[in-house]
Amino acid sequence: MLVIMRDHASDTEIDHVVNLLHEAGAEAHLSRGEVKCIIGVIGDRDVMYALDLEGLPGVEQVVRVLKPYKLVSRDFQADDTVIRVANTSIGGQAFAVIAGPCSVETESQVLETAQAVKAAGATILRGGAYKPRTSPYAFQGLGEAGLRLLKEAGDEVGLPIVTEVLDVRDAETVASYADIMQVGARNMQNFMMLEELGRMDKPVLLKRGLSATIEELLSAAEYILKGGNRQVILCERGIRTFETYTRNTLDLATVAALKTLTHLPVIADPSHATGRRDLIAPMCRAAVAAGADGVMVEVHPDPEHARCDGPQSLPPRDFDALMVDLVPRIEAEGRLLGGEE
Repeated sequence: MLVIMRDHASDTEIDHVVNLLHEAGAEAHLSRGEVKCIIGVIGDRDVMYALDLEGLPGVEQVVRVLKPYKLVSRDFQADDTVIRVANTSIGGQAFAVIAGPCSVETESQVLETAQAVKAAGATILRGGAYKPRTSPYAFQGLGEAGLRLLKEAGDEVGLPIVTEVLDVRDAETVASYADIMQVGARNMQNFMMLEELGRMDKPVLLKRGLSATIEELLSAAEYILKGGNRQVILCERGIRTFETYTRNTLDLATVAALKTLTHLPVIADPSHATGRRDLIAPMCRAAVAAGADGVMVEVHPDPEHARCDGPQSLPPRDFDALMVDLVPRIEAEGRLLGGEE
């Protein structure tokens, strides 16, 4: 349920509504604009609907929301959420380019990659320290040593870093290094993990599950916002279909749909979606046109010898060419790379 307050409702009127909701056992989440305040209500539906809130001072309208997600919806917050990370932004007019290796392998590998993507114009450095692999015998990442190398490379070139957290037990460790915590596709519905990240004051990049619907993705994001963390970035990384030519199917219709349904930033990951180096550039261009707030691209200095996902990784020269082509398209859409003036 949403309680929409009148324009310029006083703090006393807003506090009165919030107190009544708390007395009824509900949670109240406030979205304050310059003119209007909207209160998102989470609690027992029958109890909430029985409250006579529309007659309270300062209340303009009570909207009964049937969707399973409320806090992530445009109904709760009409304006785009803009997430500021170090010296860059994601959302609103700001377009993010997240680039780096699939996995951190060596100090020289991650630093060389960081220098290359920074020089080309990337705004955030990515890299995996903990790797979820289908085979238990595949490279699983360097763990905390990999986090340390990624952090050092990011600091060296002046880029914030994003890396995946696989287990709720590692959340605090990853948070001590990362600027953005990534939840991978396999963990999208790990609700214990989502609740833990909701209690942290750290941006979360939430990837769509392999077979997840739009509603399931938004409901997963709702877990994080319900915990108090409003800094969530959604990522379309391809879904599993009957097609076998590409690794997954990049669903750019979902990017456009999400932009109408939620105020959260939405990015696309053509590397994991296609699994093919030759398709990354056209899918990045398509993502910009579809309204995405950013793209995530895997880059490796020597893809043929990468320990993970070499076929979908761009060498630095190809990433540089991609950025030369992409930046004018970003600007043509009225966006700014990283929110730069």
